[in-house]
Amino acid sequence: MILHKITEVREKIKEWKKEGLTIGLIPTMGALHAGHKSLIDKSVEKCDRTVVSVFVNPIQFCPGEDLDKYPRTLDKDNELCEQSNVDIVFAPTPKEMYGEGHILSNDFLTYVIPPYFYVNKLCGKSRVGHFDGVCTVVNKLFNIVQPDFAFFGEKDAQQLIIIKKMVKDLNIPIEIIPCPIVREPSGLALSSRNKYLKEEQKEYAVALSKILFNIKSCYKKGITDTNALLETAYTYLTPNHNLEYLEFCDENTLEGKSTADDNTRVFIAVKIGDVRLIDNILLK
Repeated sequence: MILHKITEVREKIKEWKKEGLTIGLIPTMGALHAGHKSLIDKSVEKCDRTVVSVFVNPIQFCPGEDLDKYPRTLDKDNELCEQSNVDIVFAPTPKEMYGEGHILSNDFLTYVIPPYFYVNKLCGKSRVGHFDGVCTVVNKLFNIVQPDFAFFGEKDAQQLIIIKKMVKDLNIPIEIIPCPIVREPSGLALSSRNKYLKEEQKEYAVALSKILFNIKSCYKKGITDTNALLETAYTYLTPNHNLEYLEFCDENTLEGKSTADDNTRVFIAVKIGDVRLIDNILLK
């Protein structure tokens, strides 16, 4: 069932709450793939009712990013959701989410601003304001759907950590369920932006996972100095890879690490042509 209006969703949620049913939410921007389906499957297994939001959120895109060309495949998304026993696909417009006129500047719109320490690194360095937009829309979705559980993929690990921090700091009564990264047989992490990659670029993209898995292998062999682990990456990089960052951070706080341990997550971002890809791995 596709619903476009907040009032329609709230009516259904009210019915479910009266019946004492548990609700799971998977916030997405659509272009659903097997990674999203793994989140949906977890929600369907754990919860009485599952809601998937499909909303290309304009306020999390920075100037020059791919808002206009971001893939929009609502019919296919709904088909996947129906096959996966999703109860509601919530597909609002920007006007529905942000109001008449929807002037999306924080001069006019109330934003949820996560802690500077968590956003002034990794993706936040090049995507200024991105996580403000993420936290704002996720908080709105939490208020609309009122789920008991919300499911997020570990591929966007910085986002996941920031959302968990927001939920804790704002006393939001929702349990965040992290879900493992789903990969292609080559090791490439599934992403809606993989659709932008040409076939030859996909071969270059596999380097991200190779770098991460090799770093984890070296760590398991006893190498803990992050500079030494960083050096192992350059074997896999070519002129076709524009490395934005490769960093070692604490799994919970995103604090940088000079010595790796089991609580270290390694984050990587690379541009291949015009396509920006991210990936990460926990060393434990």
